[in-house]
Amino acid sequence: MARILYVEDNPENRLLVRRLLSVMGHELIEAEGADQLMALLDQGLQPDLILLDLHLPEVDGYTIARQLRQRPELDRVPIVALTADVLKDTPIRCFQVGCDGYIPKPLDIDAFPQLIEKYLHTPVSHERGS
Repeated sequence: MARILYVEDNPENRLLVRRLLSVMGHELIEAEGADQLMALLDQGLQPDLILLDLHLPEVDGYTIARQLRQRPELDRVPIVALTADVLKDTPIRCFQVGCDGYIPKPLDIDAFPQLIEKYLHTPVSHERGS
């Protein structure tokens, strides 16, 4: 069982991911935005994986990913962007800010479990200092 932190402001998206991850036996911790995310991390939460929506109301996910990569305790934690952005450069931008993966929305509920397992078992690939 892995501890997965999901940062998402949309309650329907959180419900879907909660259901999918609970069937897989993982623990899901939810944050509705950057403030709640940072509070959880400041309280010592150590996730095994972070799923990060790129379109949050107060701070975009690209900025949050950069901030997360500055935290030494998250150095080996994969960050995976979840977004409805279909722009050609979105995956590249995700990797440039320190994300280790990219999952498009709407989620493919058949492929999602395999993607989560892949990210849980793949070494973090971001470049240091980027």
